[in-house]
Amino acid sequence: MTGMPVRRRHSPAVYRRRRLVLLIAVLAIAAVVWLLIAQPWAGSASEQPADEMPQAQSTADSLPVPSGGTPNPESTGEVEGSVVEGTTTQTPSPTPTAQPCVASDVSVEAVTSQDSYTGDEAPQFFIKLTNNGADCTLNVGTSAQSFTVMSGSDVWWRSTDCQSEPSDMVVLLGAGQTVSSAAPLTWDRTRSSVDTCADQTRPQAPSGGASYHLSVEIGGIPSTTSKQFLLY
Repeated sequence: MTGMPVRRRHSPAVYRRRRLVLLIAVLAIAAVVWLLIAQPWAGSASEQPADEMPQAQSTADSLPVPSGGTPNPESTGEVEGSVVEGTTTQTPSPTPTAQPCVASDVSVEAVTSQDSYTGDEAPQFFIKLTNNGADCTLNVGTSAQSFTVMSGSDVWWRSTDCQSEPSDMVVLLGAGQTVSSAAPLTWDRTRSSVDTCADQTRPQAPSGGASYHLSVEIGGIPSTTSKQFLLY
C-alpha cells in the first residue's frame, strides 16, 4: 500500500532511559511527600527529655553553714542576714553556659562578729566571698568550707574536725556579686580534734587578751588574709 505513514521504532536504549527518568521522578515526589508528613527535624529540640535539657545552676544568695560549730542565726554582730553590712547581693540571670570560677577572680574573706570577746562570749565566724570576674559556678557547700583558728603557729580549732554530713552545693555567682554565710558558725573556745568531738573536757583556749587568727576556705579558694580577734 502507498501513502500510509511509516511508524519509527525506537531502540531499546531509548525505552530504558525513559523508564529511568520516570522512576527518578516518582522517587523524588515520594521523598517530598515523606518530608512534609514525617518532619524528621521536629523532634531534635521539642521532644528532648526534660532531664537531658541543659539546666542553669541555682543563683547564690547566701552560703550554707557547716555543722562543725553551733550556728546562731540570731547573731547581733557586724554581719546580719546573708550579706555583710555595706555590700549588696545581685541576682544574675541564670545561664547554663557559665564556667567554673577561677580562683584569681574570687576574693574570700574571713569575718568575725566582733573584734574581741569577753567573759563567756563565743566567737562567731562567717565567710564572705566576692566574684570579681564574669558569671561562674562554684561549689559553696559545707563539704567545700573550712574555718581554722590559730594562735601563732598553733592550730586551736578546725571546723572540719568534727563536721557531720558535709554536702556539695554548686551555685551560680554573678559578676560582681558578694555573698556571705547565712548564719554564723560558733566556736566554743575549745581545742578541736577528730578524736575528741564528744569530749566535754576539751582544753579551753587561753583568754586574758590572747590573740587568735581566723582563716577560711571555700570551693578550694583560701582567704587572702586571716582575721585577728582577741579573747578576754
